[in-house]
Amino acid sequence: MGKRKIIEIDRNRCNGCGLCTTACAEGALVLDAEKKAVLVKEIFCDGMGACLNVCPVNALKIVERDSAAYDPKAAYDHVLKTQGTVAARKVHGAPGISTQDHTQGQHVVSHVGGCPGSMAREIQRSVSEQNVKAAGSVSSELSQWPIQLHLISPQAPYFQECDLLIAADCTAFALGSFHQDLLKGKKLVIACPKLDETESYVEKIAELLKKNTVYSLTVVIMEVPCCSGLFRIVQQAVELAKIGLPIKKITVGLDGTIRN
Repeated sequence: MGKRKIIEIDRNRCNGCGLCTTACAEGALVLDAEKKAVLVKEIFCDGMGACLNVCPVNALKIVERDSAAYDPKAAYDHVLKTQGTVAARKVHGAPGISTQDHTQGQHVVSHVGGCPGSMAREIQRSVSEQNVKAAGSVSSELSQWPIQLHLISPQAPYFQECDLLIAADCTAFALGSFHQDLLKGKKLVIACPKLDETESYVEKIAELLKKNTVYSLTVVIMEVPCCSGLFRIVQQAVELAKIGLPIKKITVGLDGTIRN
């Protein structure tokens, strides 16, 4: 047992709405006899915090404490038994398992498990989209290097008096006009809340904000649940920096459109 990220529930705030129980793909949350959210088992919680986005009273938060490690196979088996095959396929990190569907008695093989953000999808384009020809090459709006959060220095001179864009890694690939619509005139930092080692990210972003004059802060994430972790990291960094800088949040859909 070691320290890891896991959900924590404020029972005094919880109003029993149950939204978190449906948002958790791993089935880690239920309502108890007092209509309060509780963890079924700690090993079912992946610590990604998809449930945080739906709680209307801010009763949930991610903390780092001693806990047994998240067990994707146990979570998969739990969801398969309680909710069926379709739901089990959405469990974060679930292995490919040949098993019996508890709801319909059908033998299925789950080749791709994991959270909705890692589920394979093909994005269909219309014929008109495919036939559009570019009038000319599009210039890059990237104005500094490096850009990966692990590599940047908060003391780098180009962060002084800047508009800052913090983007999830996939956003520039999904949004064709990323450079022109979002990056132009801004300094860029990229990160992945799912695959990066993020332990130092809050402190690093907070240091960048404290040591520089940042005029505006924009966070761009994908619409998948795990990507929302980047927005929470930035929120925590702003709180730690104590600068009161508003955060503009932009969500990019898997089809390459801006959702908000």
